[in-house]
Amino acid sequence: MLSPCRLGEIVISRAGRDSGKHYIVVNIESENYVMVADGEAKRIEHPKRKNVKHLIFTGDINDELAIWLENKKRIRNEDLKKILKDYVKNEEAKKLYG
Repeated sequence: MLSPCRLGEIVISRAGRDSGKHYIVVNIESENYVMVADGEAKRIEHPKRKNVKHLIFTGDINDELAIWLENKKRIRNEDLKKILKDYVKNEEAKKLYG
């Protein structure tokens, strides 16, 4: 069985002290574990290892970032922060305006 997520996918932590925090999947270790980063507390150089059971998968993938991750291109923490900030802002707007 393959991991239920893809590189570049935005996920939300559902367990632990970081519950509710948004991350981006930067590496898939196995079918049960992925590495996630947010560009701030968990930077791309030292991503957090998370069990997929403790994540909510949004299904939203940043295609450009996914290509960069697959090709092992250099990714800046500022890029991750901007992607997540824009995503959260967009989700809040959807909730307010339908």
